Amino acid sequence: MEKVIMTTSLRATRNLKAESVDVYFGTYNKPGFPEGIYHAVLDMKTGSLSIPELAAAAIDPTFIEIHPNSKFIYAVTERNPGAVSAFAIEPETKKLRLINSSKSCGKAPCHLCTSNDGRTLLVANYTSGSVASIPINKDGSLSEPASSIQHTGTSVNPKRQEGAHAHSINLSPDNRFAYAADLGLDKIMVYKLDSESGRLLPNDPSEIKIKPGAGPRHFTFSPDGKYAYLINELDETIVAFVYDPENGNLSEIQTISTLPEDFTGTSYCAEVKIHPNGKFLYGSNRGHDSIVTYKIDPSKGTLTLLGFQNSGIKNPRNFNIEPTGKFCIVANQDSDSVIVFRINQETGLLESTDHVVKIGKPVCVRFLQ
Repeated sequence: MEKVIMTTSLRATRNLKAESVDVYFGTYNKPGFPEGIYHAVLDMKTGSLSIPELAAAAIDPTFIEIHPNSKFIYAVTERNPGAVSAFAIEPETKKLRLINSSKSCGKAPCHLCTSNDGRTLLVANYTSGSVASIPINKDGSLSEPASSIQHTGTSVNPKRQEGAHAHSINLSPDNRFAYAADLGLDKIMVYKLDSESGRLLPNDPSEIKIKPGAGPRHFTFSPDGKYAYLINELDETIVAFVYDPENGNLSEIQTISTLPEDFTGTSYCAEVKIHPNGKFLYGSNRGHDSIVTYKIDPSKGTLTLLGFQNSGIKNPRNFNIEPTGKFCIVANQDSDSVIVFRINQETGLLESTDHVVKIGKPVCVRFLQ
């Protein structure tokens, strides 16, 4: 345990001293913009972004994830049938070199993550409502899928919940349990991860039921691993849970709106993130076009609304906080731009920097540590 803590501490110290951070963007293909994954550099003093440049050509690489060793990037191909591709990060240029691809075992893969040990890639397929696990080789390449699981069922919204729609898949901090938020079922499906084989296995409990019509979308754990948070796309809420590391169970402790009380329009949630210091949680609203900020009670895990940031935000599909917690980058899918906010370290609120760059249909933001 001491070695892990020392390694993490040294990495954090290096990040704090870094003058810049490399940023990668997953995108939808759009006429007028080269198709693929983009790279830019974030200035850690000013918050300015360099002009994004194409790092690798790819078809609808909407969601991307960086390997724990920072040498590889994985990207979905959000098409039917779906695929997942592995890229090597060139150390000097930060360009990406395609290694190989694997099938996602479903249609329209929209989310993926790597295991903490870097040995397994998990992917969620939205249209088909399925999840899969793919072993990662030492050279970063992808093997054939080790497991594929089809979700079944419906929920109360006939337009959006006529069938299963796996929208994300995440791992518990201890790497033992996988959580697939399924928008179509109003459930979080729970699996065990066999780290040796890379397979997803049955778990008890096998599912966490969410309020009918909520539409589970994305999911995250608090840095201390005690709590978990789910953002619901359809009813614009965030659910807080207590995490049980013994069996992977999630016990709901709070549900809170992501919108102002006086908002009357149509809005849908997208992303949820926690500040590296564990004190603040953020969610994105598409329609209200904002990032909402909450304070986390460290003793209870509950949330208290702090405020909203709307400036320059339009359909925020995804956003992310760089590792030191100083800046937040928001991807505006519909306005073809990404915008940088400075995070007030005392209040947690996002403050405008006026730094905006153009990029075609940005969907996902990832930082190279």
